[in-house]
Amino acid sequence: MISASIFLAIGPWQIAVVVVLVLLLFGGKKIPELMRGLGSGIKEFKDASKEDDKKEDTK
Repeated sequence: MISASIFLAIGPWQIAVVVVLVLLLFGGKKIPELMRGLGSGIKEFKDASKEDDKKEDTK
């Protein structure tokens, strides 16, 4: 039986292939915009989770 950890192991070659595919799909100019959007989404998620924690603490 093949262990599930074999499929979850990510090596440097897999990361390089993903980076090349992203560059080919989106182009070099679009990637900073995507990363900015991803960063702002993560920030909004963290802020919303902090607000929920504050609401629970005040109850």
